[in-house]
Amino acid sequence: MATKKMSQKFFDYRLKSCTPKSPIFYCISFIVIFFFVYAENIFSSSSILQNTNFTAQQSADELMLPQPDDHELIDQPSIDTFQLHPPEDEDDSVELTDPERGVRMLPKENGEDQETEAEEEEEEEDDDDPLIPPENVSKEERMVWFRRQLPELKILRSNPLSQKFHSRVMSFLNTGCSLLFHIIWLSPTKSFGKRDFLTMDTIFQVHPRACLLIVSRTMDSKRGDKILKPLIDRGFKVLAVTPDLPFMLKDTPAEAWLEDLNNGNKDPGHIPLSQNLSNLIRLAFLYKYGGVYMDTDIIVVKDFSGLRNVIGAQSVDSVTKKWNRINGAIMVFDMNHPLLFEFLQEFASTFDGNKWGHNGPYLVSRVIERLESISAYNITILPPKAFYPVHWSKIGRLFSKPENETESRCVEGEIRKLYEGETYAIHLWNKRSRDLEIQEGSVMATIISQHCVVCAAITDS
Repeated sequence: MATKKMSQKFFDYRLKSCTPKSPIFYCISFIVIFFFVYAENIFSSSSILQNTNFTAQQSADELMLPQPDDHELIDQPSIDTFQLHPPEDEDDSVELTDPERGVRMLPKENGEDQETEAEEEEEEEDDDDPLIPPENVSKEERMVWFRRQLPELKILRSNPLSQKFHSRVMSFLNTGCSLLFHIIWLSPTKSFGKRDFLTMDTIFQVHPRACLLIVSRTMDSKRGDKILKPLIDRGFKVLAVTPDLPFMLKDTPAEAWLEDLNNGNKDPGHIPLSQNLSNLIRLAFLYKYGGVYMDTDIIVVKDFSGLRNVIGAQSVDSVTKKWNRINGAIMVFDMNHPLLFEFLQEFASTFDGNKWGHNGPYLVSRVIERLESISAYNITILPPKAFYPVHWSKIGRLFSKPENETESRCVEGEIRKLYEGETYAIHLWNKRSRDLEIQEGSVMATIISQHCVVCAAITDS
């Protein structure tokens, strides 16, 4: 009975559904049908997009070939593969060996680089160098400019990172060093080129167990880590550390000089302040820690281990054979050496930022010439061939390739003289040679190829 009632109801509904409907009914029905069709299309398209994205990602993963690690690239001295400044989009996760800096790349998580807060703060703004004064201005105008720049000159003051300078240096030295070298870099990292790298390269070829400290705020950064990575990957001990200038000059004659400079009462001169700060920092570092200071335009060819408390003559008088110029581009001293104290005193008392060399090579010459007897200071002045075997006016000949058999024999003779003589290093006089190409087959190309460990693009300028 129930079945009959249901059938009757269903039949009655079909009859009613066939009866004519009003226009409003048809309009509403059309809208409902359109809505369902549109919704179904959206859902279908979404599914297709998801499947497409998954397939594209899967294909990309399948096509991604394994790439050699950085150290595998640099193990081959290829000109095409080595880069001092990797592209910005490369993986930055360089494993640091200096935990005191508080800067370490954490493992990637959810596809993003997780960096410490210190790393975010350390990103250097090195588009402009605040240590370079404006040109063609009066002393008064320069002083106004300098006082405005003082807040930007971070190197002149202590900060949380620089205050770790001493502890970081001592911790690094406690790793065991056959010899301590140090260089100074006050320019932006983008200026650190292949020629500068060659100095470090040749240091470690001759002294594989030495320690190298780079006193630099800009190199003490992720970008600096990338530059040093080829050496660190090979197990060499190298560390860039942000200097603490107030600490380094404390209880030295230059402490008051720094206070005057920080207070805006000292004219920095028209010569870039970085040059004169480099002259000062090398003296202060040697006084505090000792070791070997070296400019970044040096090629090391012989072991320095037998040198102690030495400085090199740049030139000698042709008649008397007595030195007439001493240069501080390479210096080897014990810590707290009294002559270094004299140098610091001379720097502070006679500073002149308008005379090139006055606070550098001319300074060491003035002090030593003034001393009645250098024997009381237990130092040795080496002849020019030790560090400056080629005069600055003739440095270009080392970069040119031989054009004939006679010139080839000259190249061989020059190399033999440098190897068999008393030459420990070659100063390249960067102001004269920075734009010269190291041509294949030249004296420089031959020497560098035999005294480097990374050997990156040595025949490129």
